[in-house]
Amino acid sequence: RRELLDPADRRYRYAFINCTNCGPRFTIIRDVPYDRPGTTMAPFAMCPTCAQEYADIADRRYHAQPNCCPDCGPQLFFCGADGTQIPGDPLENAVRALGSGQIVAVKGLGGFHLACRSDDPALVGTLRARKHRDAKPFALMCRDVETARRICLVSPEEERQLLSRQRPIVLLQKRRKDQLAHISENGWIGVMLPYTPLHLLLLHDGPDTLVMTSANLSDLPILYKNEEALSRLRGIADGFLLHDREIETRCDDSLLWCVEDEPYFVRRSRGYVPYPLTLSRESGDVLAVGAEQKASFTLRKGPFAFQSQHIGDLKNMETLTECRRQIEHFEHMFDISPRLLVCDRHPDYLSTRYAEERAAKEGLPLLRVQHHHAHMASCMADNGLEGECIGVIWDGTGYGMDGTAWGGEFLTGGYERFSRAGTIRAIPLPGGDRAVREPWRVGAALLLDAGIDPAERYEEKNAGRVGAMIRAGLNCPVSTGMGRLFDGVSSILGITDAASYEGQGAVLLEAAAERTERVFPYDIENENGLRRFDFRPMIRALWAGQNAGLGTGELAAGFMNTLTEMAAEVCRAIRQDTGLDRVVLSGGSFQNIYVLTRLMPLLRRDGFEVFRHRRVSANDEGISLGQCIIGSRGGEEYVSCHTPSDHEDRRA
Repeated sequence: RRELLDPADRRYRYAFINCTNCGPRFTIIRDVPYDRPGTTMAPFAMCPTCAQEYADIADRRYHAQPNCCPDCGPQLFFCGADGTQIPGDPLENAVRALGSGQIVAVKGLGGFHLACRSDDPALVGTLRARKHRDAKPFALMCRDVETARRICLVSPEEERQLLSRQRPIVLLQKRRKDQLAHISENGWIGVMLPYTPLHLLLLHDGPDTLVMTSANLSDLPILYKNEEALSRLRGIADGFLLHDREIETRCDDSLLWCVEDEPYFVRRSRGYVPYPLTLSRESGDVLAVGAEQKASFTLRKGPFAFQSQHIGDLKNMETLTECRRQIEHFEHMFDISPRLLVCDRHPDYLSTRYAEERAAKEGLPLLRVQHHHAHMASCMADNGLEGECIGVIWDGTGYGMDGTAWGGEFLTGGYERFSRAGTIRAIPLPGGDRAVREPWRVGAALLLDAGIDPAERYEEKNAGRVGAMIRAGLNCPVSTGMGRLFDGVSSILGITDAASYEGQGAVLLEAAAERTERVFPYDIENENGLRRFDFRPMIRALWAGQNAGLGTGELAAGFMNTLTEMAAEVCRAIRQDTGLDRVVLSGGSFQNIYVLTRLMPLLRRDGFEVFRHRRVSANDEGISLGQCIIGSRGGEEYVSCHTPSDHEDRRA
């Protein structure tokens, strides 16, 4: 960085400056060993001066494979909206375009970003309209920590993460909830600092804060090739800042919170992948292909688990093709030949179908692992745990052992076997998947289930028809998904009736919450050892509180307080049954920081040892690690219910 901005240095303002300790590796490597001919730097022959540095063991550019300079290395160029190259200094052209309110596609380390000024709500609205991203928050790139501090609260640990060599996006709390609503509609903003020389120069010369969002079309992986960016981003980007060094492996930005002064991942990708996780035991070669949303895979060799970068949601052939490509790349790079494949039990996941086809083609054994058991095993492996635990596993949905959609689960067991010890009351989903996109349908189902006429809240909606669907059981599957409960309550409270992105209702409900100790009534039923959370008393209390004029913030917080109190009570009951006193927390619902940071101290107060994710994501991205270790331990056994004597025997 010092050389980059030193006018006397021969690499002054050269966007591809690096040394042995920095620069690209993962995204440019094509083959092993990691030598220049096996990277996308192969076409760039080093000039005599760079070659001398590269060969000198005393030089800090000794064997820096991407070593180059303006005379021999990659070059920038700037194109207009129609893809025509524009004369002049490319960086100056890009800075001018950004400053004048244009949207610029910037080729980064592992793919393209769409960048624009962050201080113009109308411009950001244009970006949203062009990208078809109505409300989902955008990330910001700030020039430095001081710039980030002007808009966000930054703790010492958050500052350390922002400045770390990985340079993730760190979710920071806004100074005011209503601040920069055009960037993020909730109380958090994802902020990162420049992590390549190109970004450093852009932020040094131009605005000190830019929207910097992944350049991908809906549900597709991030764009990473010049030609496809110029083609697919036409009509979205007003200009293109490109270069001629190819990206071999696309890799999106990493995203995390800081919880209890430690990283808590939402997306583990650039900067962290493919660094392996070290597990407690040796194992043969295993491939676990993950789930559908936030897809990742994990390859295991010996004690090492190599989890892939964020790939995207496996809902189309293009994303599946990218997943296949990355699996092949990892297997080659780390010399792994899987002897076992592991997948989710859901029969319609594209990842499951890939595993089935490959197992049949190569004659490999295939293990299907229950979704929430994989979540639990992932958190256990993340924390190096052995033996048995209680797993509080909350997410939107996962294929249950009974063929229904699970999601608000309490499990017990370990890697080899598990039991379902608790769940929540099943929620009707009128219209099936449509209820996920239109949470008011779930809200209507919750009110009806609690004995309240849905028309009182949804007079303008077709609540009567939805009620008839529920009563008749017509196109109305049921789910115990915690995410669906959040969706329905968010709608009942008037926060959101329609979702434009996954988890929007839960995100906005958390953002609306105001700290309170209010807890609403609820019941816990015991059905032959299976504890079931009956939320109907809570729904009635929420409805009564709303009609009595209680604020939305207090009602939202009271709802989440009730969930944490319920979880602690169920865990105490399970401990009484089983003697287990370690609890792992996993699943996408634990990306709710209010719930996570309230539940952990409650459980610790009750004498539990509590574990959350630290090295992999709590959401479905982390599932492949759990699948992998379950496969390594010989598979899973499902025990339908608990008996105290069974656990006593196993402990003995």
